[in-house]
Amino acid sequence: MRYANVHEGRFLRRLNRFVAEVEIGGEVRRVHVKNTGRCAELLVPGYRVYLERSGAPGRKTEYDLVAVEKQTPGGAKLVNMDSMAPNRAAAEWLAAGKLGKLENLRAEASVGDSRFDFCAEQGGRPVAVEVKGCTLEAEGIARFPDAPTLRGLKHVRGLTALAGAGWRCALLVVIQMKGVREFRPNWGTQPEFGRALAAARAAGVEILAVDCEVRPGFVRIDAPVPVDLDPPAGLTAGP
Repeated sequence: MRYANVHEGRFLRRLNRFVAEVEIGGEVRRVHVKNTGRCAELLVPGYRVYLERSGAPGRKTEYDLVAVEKQTPGGAKLVNMDSMAPNRAAAEWLAAGKLGKLENLRAEASVGDSRFDFCAEQGGRPVAVEVKGCTLEAEGIARFPDAPTLRGLKHVRGLTALAGAGWRCALLVVIQMKGVREFRPNWGTQPEFGRALAAARAAGVEILAVDCEVRPGFVRIDAPVPVDLDPPAGLTAGP
């Protein structure tokens, strides 16, 4: 997926979940933050950011913040932080046959009391795929979530139930950067989510992680990333 009309800026501060101040061309502007997560390790004063200029009339903010140049001990790492990008990239990935040939692929499909990012059929078998975007990384380890998510927990448990009913189910973690070597649940933030992932995999849900090729105006799912669902010392994978 690509962005149009991308501009460079310097991050100044976050005013609330949706709005930040960024210096663009020497002028301080209020911009829309396209990620309501904490992103404390990304939205750091002074970091270089990339913004898509919107042509939509009547908007309170002219720019959307879509990527950040994160500073790490190994150098700068470009991270896409647009919360809509993982689903758009996943749609391209699925349409390209990365889970095999799918029929009747559709987005935002309701099943029972849950809505999943994608549903399809494969050889007569129903398929459900839930996508989670991941921007939290430290020392080459990507983790999700960066804040407790009841909605995410419901999705994982919903996939687990569907897998038990014969569906092919997958949870796809889209890591919005390169340079990661492993994905793990964020046990320290929400151990329930890690336990739910372990239970889902035991029930037959495919837990997949992929990284992304990221440029200021471009993001594309690139390569699989190993998944480690083992809890840290002192925690158990069971309830």
